[in-house]
Amino acid sequence: MSEFGYWAERYRKNLISRREFLGRSAALAAAAGLGNIAVPSVLMAQAQQPKKGGFARFGMSDASQNDTLDPGTWPASFAQVAFNGSLCNNLTEMASDGSIQGDLAESFEPTDGAKKWVFTLRNGVTFHDGKSLTPEDVRESFRYHMGEKSTSGAKAILGQVENVEVDGKDKVVFTLKGGSADFPYLVADYHLSIMQAKPEGGIDWQKGVGTGSFILEDFQPGVSVKMTRNPNYHKDNKPYFDEIELVAIMDAMARGNAFTTGEVEFINDLDLKTIPLIERNANLAVLRIPSLRHFTFDMDTSVEPFNNPDVRTALKYAIDRDEMIRKIFLGEGTKGNDTPVASAMPYYKNPTPQHDYNIDKAKEHLAKAGMTSLNIDLSVAEAAFPGAIDAAVLFKEQAAKAGININVVREADDGYWENVWLKKPFSGVDWYGRATCDWLFSTVLAEDAPWNSTHWKNPRFNELLLAARPETDEQKRGEMYAEMQQIIHDDGGMLTVSFVNWTYGISKKVGHNEIGGIFPCDNLRMTERWWMNEA
Repeated sequence: MSEFGYWAERYRKNLISRREFLGRSAALAAAAGLGNIAVPSVLMAQAQQPKKGGFARFGMSDASQNDTLDPGTWPASFAQVAFNGSLCNNLTEMASDGSIQGDLAESFEPTDGAKKWVFTLRNGVTFHDGKSLTPEDVRESFRYHMGEKSTSGAKAILGQVENVEVDGKDKVVFTLKGGSADFPYLVADYHLSIMQAKPEGGIDWQKGVGTGSFILEDFQPGVSVKMTRNPNYHKDNKPYFDEIELVAIMDAMARGNAFTTGEVEFINDLDLKTIPLIERNANLAVLRIPSLRHFTFDMDTSVEPFNNPDVRTALKYAIDRDEMIRKIFLGEGTKGNDTPVASAMPYYKNPTPQHDYNIDKAKEHLAKAGMTSLNIDLSVAEAAFPGAIDAAVLFKEQAAKAGININVVREADDGYWENVWLKKPFSGVDWYGRATCDWLFSTVLAEDAPWNSTHWKNPRFNELLLAARPETDEQKRGEMYAEMQQIIHDDGGMLTVSFVNWTYGISKKVGHNEIGGIFPCDNLRMTERWWMNEA
């Protein structure tokens, strides 16, 4: 595929914005002497005009006393918004419309069948301490996640990188083990923030110095992060707030009270039961942002009894997802079918059959596993996902009819992601989803992925994962991803309960334009994209 063909295909699939396609097309056309290239018109909503100034406080549901500045961790939105979305930047970023665009990289181009990607850094970018950004900072930032002993959540997606090289004063060249059209998306992963390189190698993440829109003033793990505006930020006019504070409010009721009394201007994971009350308040609003987010109960397929595929299938038939969505999520969700691929994603294919509630089939698969009953623990906390405790209790009632006895273990909210997730054999998990199948699968289902919470290893799935990545024939690639989704559905350890929107409470004092939904909180960039209408 030619370079123009690559970008045209991205635009056709709505994977890049019209603006990005126009710019790249014009550059390629000029270089080839082709003149202007016409593209379809796109109707754009009238954007609001941001205002500068003001102090905003954001009430967040998922902080932990174990949060650190280490970019290899950052398991939930509190740390991700503060450190990836405010303190630091990536080479690329997810725009609000879901397209990928340059951030610290002014441009990025594929060569050699997308086996090499050349990123040209933006001129004049400085860290908060005045040091200029260099290609060496980028190289060491990526190497930090690629080491043999790395436990970073980005280690798996960087497994496809053969080498990272500095080319002159402003270029970084990534050589991949095979072609990847999705690579610009992967480098937007929230772990891959660019930090200062140490003279002896590695990165100095402990300093809390980045290139981002805000400068760190105070960080109290599990409590709050306070930041002030970066006056030398490389994006024109951004950010708009003078100061921000992210406040940890783990309890849903306390978070709602802080919002309705004006202590904070924003809360994530709005208690769905309070929506009617908030919608009656003229000063407050509810935001429902379409997303790829999904809630799961994940089984460790490497240990008994979950290492038996029939046990896993029995549990998938023993949950009534329709009742779960109706009673726990108050209709604010879409039924899952034990695959993490959302219907809005490219290459989505709904596997068959739908795992509907079927006690007879649950008993049938238990019998195939040589069992007449099953006793298991399910670890949950409100931090696992909103409504996780109530969902687990309802699941217990539903599964009991099949002879499956679930002991609901209520874990502590603080430290859930460090002490329960990836450690307990059956637990609730809140997954964001990713913009592409390769990114998603490489992060959570590849056999060597640090965030493979099910410890699932399927040889055929992993073979297809590698084969699909460089495939340029769209039909063949689609067929591979369809087969992979069927394999996850049939054999995997993820019991997908529901796909849901991001549901936020926001003061009408806060202004914003289109809000992105790939990641939470406007693709983690709400602090730099939003503003205070009443400064």
